[in-house]
Amino acid sequence: MTNKIIKYLWLVFIAGLFSFILFVWGVSVNFLGLFGELPNFKTLENPQSEIASELYSSDNVLLGTYFRENRSPVTYNDLSPNLVNALIATEDIRFEDHSGIDFQSMGRVLFKSIILRQGAGGGSTLSQQTAKNLFKTRGQESQGLLSKVPGLRMLIIKTKEWIVATRLEKSYTKNEILTLYLNTSEFGSNAYGIKTAAKTFFNKTPNDLAIQEAAVLVGLFKAPTYYSPVFNPENSLRRRNTVLYQMEKYDFLTESEYDSLRVLPIELEYNVQNHNQGQAQYFREVIKADLTKWAKENFKSDGTPYDLYGDGLKVYTTIDSRLQKFAEEAVQEHMKALQAQFEKEMGSRDPWIDANGRVIPNFLETQVKRTEAYRNLVKRYDTNTDSIKIKLNEKKRMRVFSWEKGEVDTLMSTMDSLRHYKKHLQTGFVSMDPETGHIKAWVGGINQKYFKYDHVKQGRRQPGSTFKPFVYAAAIENGYSPCYSVIDQPVEINIPGQPTWIPSNADGKFSYEKLSIRRAMAQSINSITAYMMKKLSPKVVVETARRLGITSDLEEVPALALGTNDVSIYEMIGAFGTFVNKGEHITPFYIDRIEDKNGNLLQQFTPRKKPAMSEEHAYLMVYMLRGGFEEEKGTSQGVPYALREGNELGGKTGTTQNASDGWYMGISKDLVSGVWVGGDDRAIHFRSWISGQGGRTARPIWVKFMEKVYADPSIGITKGPFPRPERPLSIEIDCDQYEMQSNRFSDYDYDPRKTDF
Repeated sequence: MTNKIIKYLWLVFIAGLFSFILFVWGVSVNFLGLFGELPNFKTLENPQSEIASELYSSDNVLLGTYFRENRSPVTYNDLSPNLVNALIATEDIRFEDHSGIDFQSMGRVLFKSIILRQGAGGGSTLSQQTAKNLFKTRGQESQGLLSKVPGLRMLIIKTKEWIVATRLEKSYTKNEILTLYLNTSEFGSNAYGIKTAAKTFFNKTPNDLAIQEAAVLVGLFKAPTYYSPVFNPENSLRRRNTVLYQMEKYDFLTESEYDSLRVLPIELEYNVQNHNQGQAQYFREVIKADLTKWAKENFKSDGTPYDLYGDGLKVYTTIDSRLQKFAEEAVQEHMKALQAQFEKEMGSRDPWIDANGRVIPNFLETQVKRTEAYRNLVKRYDTNTDSIKIKLNEKKRMRVFSWEKGEVDTLMSTMDSLRHYKKHLQTGFVSMDPETGHIKAWVGGINQKYFKYDHVKQGRRQPGSTFKPFVYAAAIENGYSPCYSVIDQPVEINIPGQPTWIPSNADGKFSYEKLSIRRAMAQSINSITAYMMKKLSPKVVVETARRLGITSDLEEVPALALGTNDVSIYEMIGAFGTFVNKGEHITPFYIDRIEDKNGNLLQQFTPRKKPAMSEEHAYLMVYMLRGGFEEEKGTSQGVPYALREGNELGGKTGTTQNASDGWYMGISKDLVSGVWVGGDDRAIHFRSWISGQGGRTARPIWVKFMEKVYADPSIGITKGPFPRPERPLSIEIDCDQYEMQSNRFSDYDYDPRKTDF
């Protein structure tokens, strides 16, 4: 009888073993599609996990990331020994000894958890957990027909993880498997991978983690939310100390080290990375559109297009992180003060006013119809305007932007928040190296989280007097010297079928003085600019502006001389850069190169260049722009002397009708910068034209930026003169000499009333 039982048990054992082997084989080949697919050897050699693409400045500072899962990989050499020791001690102490499956741990789990019904922890090795992370063995896409059978699903999953784990052990070293695990694990708080986790919780790199910090992160593997040091700090502390105990147990720590570390509090430097943080937020959104387009048009070796959010691209830009910091500081400092001044001037009155200074009726009711909130309500309530109105005025909790208090939690309706945000002045600032066309700093508004619209490239507004240099550039190219003189007097321009146009000066007066065109541009005299437009024709001026880099629609009309057509700051700095760059136009340029996740070059970008005007004419225009600083009553005379001392600078202010738009274009030998300030709607502006002029709203941002730049010698941008042409000038710029030599002063007797346009 005993022999029969033993024989029977052996038969059961052999049959079970054979069945198990057959089962494992069936799982490994997905027999008849019953078990679900396993990764093939090619996939094992190149495991895919989503990796965030990274955006770098020209000085190699990480500006931001694009991701669905915020993950950036590291190598084994980037890991702190504290981290490695904590991981092995807690998750897989026999990691170095097994080949993917730890039979001792499996036996312990089987005996304690199943037979004795006691918790004994998991039996998964780091290799198995890596398999689970990499190949989503528990995901629906990995399941076969038998996965729906109760009790079989987990057995199939575990078998797959055993198989993949052993295959991983054959394909990778232990260090590589450990690194893969840390790179693919989730830590909570939108952190995937150890690099992002260390940055999120402690603002450190993985190799800088202290023992107790490494223990906190390793503790998160058990349950990222339950043991979160942010949301469940008591649980996290207990779990951290458990990890430290494991390290002491397996001799990675001495008893005294453990005793001293376990009493320490958890000190976090917590900062969840998202797209509303970090430098150059507006720039990052603009370049994202370019990168998304590039990814769709370029293909990987397997024939699929690149994925900006998962392929770990490394994008190197032309932005200088130091200049970007200065630009953001300059914008914040000035706009905060300007907003306070704006609100003081407006008092209790609404800032949306018409040409006569009257508040525009139903302004907000019209504006709200452009919002997403309104469109969603229309979908919900259709033509029921009463319901829509009630919902628009219903109070709800929201967080709003405030200059004085930062982000404020409050109760507001949709109409309240619209009123709040519409009262804010906006700005755009961009700075470029004129020699290379590289954009060095880009600030598209006052706060990208709350005001998404980019005012550098996306926005277009009337440039006002900052367009005048294109009129004078056309004059220089047509043989006029900067010393060519015109009388400041009314100019009548007759356009068939339209009223006679007689532009007035900003102060409404005419001096009837003879002024050089350099001084006229420096003082921004409208009458003389209109006179030159009349001499040259709008067609010639438009052709000149086009050559210099203005791409927006321009009407061939006399009023264009005063900047009546909308343009962007982006194209304006390209055009002004042509003057500084010896007449060669470079389209402003901000992507240097794109590499794959392994650092292989995918594309090197080069700027688009074209000759736009001669070197002499370009230098003469630089000389003209210097007039704002050097000529009597120049519009840049208010720039602090400390900035001008030992330096050559050029600039042009611009202010549109009713001061809806304030502009400043500033040039130095190293940087060309543009600033715009105004309301998102043209009806939102200062009541006083004096308060809203570009010299007060826009120029101070440029001044603050340049002061900060010159104060930092590490950047290498210094004061000094603009480069002179190698050949002598063919046109006299010494106005006293010019006046003695020139006989072309018949224009002083010019009567504008006798000449049609």
